[in-house]
Amino acid sequence: MHGSLNIWQILWESGIVVKIVLLLLAVASVLSWTIILQKYKELKLVNEANEKFNAFFKSSNSLSEIHREAGDNQDSTMSLMFRRGYEELNKVGEKLSSGNKGTIAQHFTAHGFQALERALKTGYNTANEKMDIRVSTLASIGSITPFIGLFGTVWGIIDAFSGLAGGGGSIEAVAPGIAEALVATAVGLAAAIPAVWFYNIFNNKIARINSQMESFSQDFLNLIERSILIKKD
Repeated sequence: MHGSLNIWQILWESGIVVKIVLLLLAVASVLSWTIILQKYKELKLVNEANEKFNAFFKSSNSLSEIHREAGDNQDSTMSLMFRRGYEELNKVGEKLSSGNKGTIAQHFTAHGFQALERALKTGYNTANEKMDIRVSTLASIGSITPFIGLFGTVWGIIDAFSGLAGGGGSIEAVAPGIAEALVATAVGLAAAIPAVWFYNIFNNKIARINSQMESFSQDFLNLIERSILIKKD
């Protein structure tokens, strides 16, 4: 139809500034979806691994057996915390043995579980930092791309007014610039909305996993108390 414009024609005939804007938005969108797909897969794997490890942890009272399972289950954030706590427990035992300073039970009875709690916290922080990787990038994309699109919108409107000044006020003169402006707006929103949406989803998932890790920390200390302190007599 005469005088009609399609999206590809608009993109092809747009000015260099608008093309750069659209290219930046396209790159941001590709990066956003790459992060979304990777992080979705990663957090799903973490949840499945945590469920498996936590089930084994609760069904076993043997620290050595749980440690072997933790070594085999590298995707679990809980297994990471367990390994940190177990390693600290062994270090305390080795130090006591080398110095002939009594038993582990006597040590923890006298000094409490602060060393184990710090080790568990280290594992917690390491796991949390790993889960947070690239999630903040989604927030940046979600906040920046609308403004990049807005810049393209403003530039397109400027082009429209330039066409209006040189085209005698006809719709054909202003249509390309207005179309460029609307396309830039739409592409900016298309890049921003999924990024913000999944940023919130991933933050909620990570918060739930963090809550589960905090509960696991208490379960670990309870197991240590049952396995060591109760047997001191």
